[in-house]
Amino acid sequence: MPKAAEPPGRGPEQGPGPCKRAKAAAGGPACPLNFASPGLLFGSLIAPVEPEAFFREFWEKQPLVLRRDDPAVAAYCQALFRLSDLKSLCGRGLLYGRDVNVCRCVKGKKKVLNKDGRVHFLQLRKDLDQRRATIQFHQPQRFKDELWRIQEKLECYFGSLVGSNVYITPAGSQGLPPHYDDVEVFILQLEGQKHWRLYHPTVPLAREYSVEAEERIGRPAHEFTLKPGDVLYFPRGTVHQADVPPGLAHSIHVTISTYQNSSWGDCLLDTVSGLVFDAAKEDVALRAGIPRQLLLQVEGTAAVRRRLGGLLRTLADRLEGTGALLAGGMKKDFVTHRLPPYHVGDGAELSTPGGRVPRLDSTVRLKFKDYSVLTVGPDQNQSDETQETMVYIYHSLKNRRELHMMGNEETESHGLRFPLSHMDALKQIWGHSTICVKDLKLTTDEEKENLVLSLWTECLIQVV
Repeated sequence: MPKAAEPPGRGPEQGPGPCKRAKAAAGGPACPLNFASPGLLFGSLIAPVEPEAFFREFWEKQPLVLRRDDPAVAAYCQALFRLSDLKSLCGRGLLYGRDVNVCRCVKGKKKVLNKDGRVHFLQLRKDLDQRRATIQFHQPQRFKDELWRIQEKLECYFGSLVGSNVYITPAGSQGLPPHYDDVEVFILQLEGQKHWRLYHPTVPLAREYSVEAEERIGRPAHEFTLKPGDVLYFPRGTVHQADVPPGLAHSIHVTISTYQNSSWGDCLLDTVSGLVFDAAKEDVALRAGIPRQLLLQVEGTAAVRRRLGGLLRTLADRLEGTGALLAGGMKKDFVTHRLPPYHVGDGAELSTPGGRVPRLDSTVRLKFKDYSVLTVGPDQNQSDETQETMVYIYHSLKNRRELHMMGNEETESHGLRFPLSHMDALKQIWGHSTICVKDLKLTTDEEKENLVLSLWTECLIQVV
């Protein structure tokens, strides 16, 4: 896809990389991305840098600029989101705050210029042309098919939610003050040019968004201008600001972001609670009461800290010696809130079982492996006193695209649950390209047939 790649502010430009193209859609511009698999998509997005080199040299470490000078790439990027798209989308009941923000950076601070209620395109044009404001469009993948197609594949690749925002900024203006984000950022320049300044992180790999004062961040570590087709990556915590120089046309770019709340710390927080719950069933030391009046003390004694440290070491030993599935809460949250698989038409294959019904002598294979997870947890249909551990399968086949990344409480999880005794059989299905039903590690033929029938009804397997 790219013609040149360089870390911003250092090093010579590299030579052209391979460019695999296919039609994005009938009558649309040629597509420079390879959608054959999640890995190939990401590779084509950052080419000529190889993914292995990217994660070794840049991921969570330093920014990277990918320079393009290819009219076909520029045309593809421009089609991802145009100003005319905003006009048509305003007829779909967009709301200020939820779908669109209008803002401008004034004296180092963000000034929000939103109106109340529904968004009208004529007002947005006035904000853009007369007030020199930036229009921020939230999560355009809800409406734009090609962004949906890109982002759901990237969610498969990263195993983390992938959101996006479009920014439309007029000449001689800046939308946001210097700030850093809590996400890994990939920026695609769609139209016009944008001048960027990146600064060394004040909080490396930050866990939250924050505005930074100019006097605190010093001089830019990197400064450059993006043109249509160019891609910029920078790690979370990278302080940045961007403007459109005077005398140019407006700029449109899309920010694609991922890895929010996906750190080792988040994984540990999710894992430890389940680990303690399970270990306490077997280890009386974890069920023993804390010292009297411990909760009334200002700070714990050295003896208490030693006791807690010893219990944590015991848990660490247990964790290293177990083959149990980890981070169940993170898995469920990811699959519940991610995009459904990209499809054209009504998506019947996602909701209606197809092909032959599986029987004991059938050979089956897993469908939509990248869109489903296995995890374990207490039976949510039982009281605390009688809870048993169950196997849960969550998938995104029935997720609602229009709710993606909108923080909507209407979002619900989809999937199945089975007794823990079914875990080995499910691992067989998930771990083999095909498997015969009669070879599943279950006690009875009836259990084997019932398992595959449940998975088939949920559109997760098919007979081959």
